[in-house]
Amino acid sequence: MFDDSDPRKALAPARKEQGFPGPFCGPEIGDLTGTEPQEQGPGWQAWVMRSTNLVLRVVSLDGTAVFTRKGQLDEYMVFSTDPGLRFTIGTAQGSVEDHPGNHLFILPPGDSRVVVSGKGTVTFAFTTRSADLVALCSNPVVEANSNIPPFQPWPDPVEGFRLRAYDLDLPEAPGQFGRIFRCTTMMVNLMPPFAAARDTGQVSPHHHATFEQISLTLTGDFEHHLRWPWTPNMAHWRDDMRIACASPSITVLPPPAIHTTLWLTPGALIVDLFSPPRMDFSQREGWVRNGPDYPTARTDTE
Repeated sequence: MFDDSDPRKALAPARKEQGFPGPFCGPEIGDLTGTEPQEQGPGWQAWVMRSTNLVLRVVSLDGTAVFTRKGQLDEYMVFSTDPGLRFTIGTAQGSVEDHPGNHLFILPPGDSRVVVSGKGTVTFAFTTRSADLVALCSNPVVEANSNIPPFQPWPDPVEGFRLRAYDLDLPEAPGQFGRIFRCTTMMVNLMPPFAAARDTGQVSPHHHATFEQISLTLTGDFEHHLRWPWTPNMAHWRDDMRIACASPSITVLPPPAIHTTLWLTPGALIVDLFSPPRMDFSQREGWVRNGPDYPTARTDTE
């Protein structure tokens, strides 16, 4: 249920609520401002949290931090909206030296080393195939959601796996929705900062049938509102939820919960992540900024 001004109104309609038999899962909630970090070193702290298919490591940095992966099974992403950060990244399929922030990087499988310096926030996103990172999570075990199918990666990139860097200083064209990037394992939508608090007369309650939405708040205050379908079995019913979020925070919004989000402060910044990538976003012309680098997965009708 999108307002007429929302580009998502053109997306294909999701399955009707009454198609979900229940029982239903609740959200995963991580208030990173009020909990102890799972990792830390001189000048940095990191909070690590998971959804069904993703692990997020959110790093608060004032100095230099080094992160390495040995034998990484699949692609992962690293991104920051802070232009003052500097990245030096090495992989067997490419490297960058003293690279500015306000970029998103896609790193190939195999060995990699990320050195990030400066003051700001940087986020790493992996799949839950990385068992060592799952073990670090504040929530290493999550409730199984029967509405989410088994994870399947999308096709390999057009020119093979390599390090890729994408500038986040992008204009938003009419009809587009945020700044969307995808790889074989996930999709990230970095919304531009909101100029003002959200108009409560133009919210967007909607649900997803088969995938989670991981909402990472980076700046400002937010509220997530959730409501679950009713079924004939009252044991499946769940109370409505209002989740107040400072920044940074992570909220995993489960299918098929109806949800909408309010941003309450000017300059608020939120990032949505999905794993695997969303087909509906991928089918919209020009929405995925790096779409030419990554083929779209085949559908059952092809």
